[in-house]
Amino acid sequence: MALFSKDKSTESDPQWERSVLEKVALASVVEQRRSRRWSIFFKLLFLGYIVGISSLAMSPMTNLSTASSGAHTAVIDVKGIIVSGGEADAESIISSLKKALKDPNTKGIILRVNSPGGSPVQSSYVYKAIRELRDKHPEIPIHAVIEDLCASGGYFIASAADKIFVNESSIVGSIGVVMNGFGFTDVMKTLGVERRLYTAGEHKGFLDPFSDVNPAERAHVQSMLNDIHQEFIQAVKTGRGDRLKDNPELFSGLVWAGEESIQLGLTDAIGNVQTVAKNEFGESKIVDFTAQQPFIEKLAKSMGVTMAEFAAKLSSMGGNKLF
Repeated sequence: MALFSKDKSTESDPQWERSVLEKVALASVVEQRRSRRWSIFFKLLFLGYIVGISSLAMSPMTNLSTASSGAHTAVIDVKGIIVSGGEADAESIISSLKKALKDPNTKGIILRVNSPGGSPVQSSYVYKAIRELRDKHPEIPIHAVIEDLCASGGYFIASAADKIFVNESSIVGSIGVVMNGFGFTDVMKTLGVERRLYTAGEHKGFLDPFSDVNPAERAHVQSMLNDIHQEFIQAVKTGRGDRLKDNPELFSGLVWAGEESIQLGLTDAIGNVQTVAKNEFGESKIVDFTAQQPFIEKLAKSMGVTMAEFAAKLSSMGGNKLF
């Protein structure tokens, strides 16, 4: 289809071709200008999006409730596996506690615990910090509220609180230490594979899953686990005091449901965050003081921890020590 049609007047006009070319050129210029404007608009829009996302990612994520004023109950989450650099690590939990205690409107602190445990070192750091902060601020009670699970290192931390509240279906306990792995020596013999392990240090390869267990090394590991277990037991006894019942199974690594944990003295009563805030502190207003890492930092740490754990498992096939 022709863009321009000729009539008799154009045929008689020697300048018609020039006129048509000028119109085509002008239309092309207009279209180029329009395209350039849209291109600039979308580039600026994309740049604004990147700047906005970067600003959000690089700044700490704060809960909206922390901006409120007036008397309140502070809540700090202890959730997930307790490990350095993870969602629940000693540094973030302790900094949250200090921030809550520094706020003059804080009438009480609730540790909202939902954790299977984790690092004995990180758990011990938090336990000791709670007891020190309680001594420095005796006017501010610190209670623990257990949600689904409070086991091992999670209970280590909770035992430092003034009181521990549970749901009837909460799982509590696992006061013990575990170190596990796998052995593939028989599999290698079946396949006819020879293990060649070179070390500097007589016992450097004692966690190697492809070597036979050395009785002396087994005894050494057991002694180490016993020492850590005794530290755990002593911390619980110090934190719970006379409330603990004399039960030989208490420190065996078993777990109990909420009601039975109360009978054993591991916990104190049935309750949740709202009831504890209202009945224990007299302040129903809840302010979340849980420290939130910047998104980029949180993502980087998470990837770093995951890669480190994966590398450790490749080298020792599960020889990590966990509560």
